[in-house]
Amino acid sequence: MAIIDTHAHIDQLEDLPGAMARAHEAGVSDIVAVSVDLPSMQKLLGLAASCGQPKIHPALGVHPGMVKPEAQQACFDFLRANIKQACAVGETGLDYWYKWVRKDEVERRKQKDSFAFHLDLAREFDLPVVIHSRGAWRDCLQMTVEAQVKRVLFHWYSGPLDILDKIVEAGFYVSTGPSVAYSPESRRAMGHAPIGKILVETDSPVNYKDGEGSFMAEPKDVVRAWKALAQLKDLDEQQLLESLNANAKAFFRI
Repeated sequence: MAIIDTHAHIDQLEDLPGAMARAHEAGVSDIVAVSVDLPSMQKLLGLAASCGQPKIHPALGVHPGMVKPEAQQACFDFLRANIKQACAVGETGLDYWYKWVRKDEVERRKQKDSFAFHLDLAREFDLPVVIHSRGAWRDCLQMTVEAQVKRVLFHWYSGPLDILDKIVEAGFYVSTGPSVAYSPESRRAMGHAPIGKILVETDSPVNYKDGEGSFMAEPKDVVRAWKALAQLKDLDEQQLLESLNANAKAFFRI
C-alpha cells in the first residue's frame, strides 16, 4: 500500500525524523510539503533535498494569514527565483475568518494582491496552485478562474455546495483530511464531491478529534482521511486509494 499526503507543514513538526519514519511505516510514499512564509519556503527546500522517505515535494507560497506588506517583495523575489524547484504554488488564497480581516477591506486587499501574484506565477510556470479559502470560497474561485490557472486545489474544502459544484465544473479539485470522519461541513462537502476530484491530506500539524478525544496530526494520519472517506462514500478502500493516488499524481505531476 502507498498513499500520498497532499498537504502537510512538515517544517512545523516537532519530531520530524520520527514523523517521517512513522509515515513511511504507515505506507506514505510522498508528501506535498506546503509553506506559509519566507522562512518556511527556505526550510522546505532544504528538507526536500535532505529527507529520504517519504519523498518530499515542496510547494512554495505565502499563506493569507501571513501576508505582511513589509516582507512581501522579499517573498515574491524568493518565489520567482526558486519556483522551478516547486511542485506547486501555495499555500495561498484568502481567509475572511480572521478577526482583523472580516470587516476591513484594506486587509482583504492585501490578501488579494498576494493571491493575484501567486495565481500569475502558477499560470506563467504551468504549476498547480494550492488554495486556502476559509470564508472566501466565492472570491477565491472568481479570482482563480479570471487568472486562467488550469490546475487548482481548494484544500480542506468545507464550503457551500453550490460553489463546490462550480469548482468541479471548472475542472478543479478539493481535498479533505481526518476531519471528514466527524465534521458535518467536511462530510457534506466530500459526500457531494466526485471521487475523481478529491485528494486527501493531513494539514499537519493540526489537532483533530477521534473516538477517544483528539490527536495532533502528522503525515501518517492521511490514512485516517482515506479510510474515513471510504466509509463516507461506501467504497472499497483499495479502489478508493487507487483513485486518490491517481488524482494526486495527475494534479501535482509527481
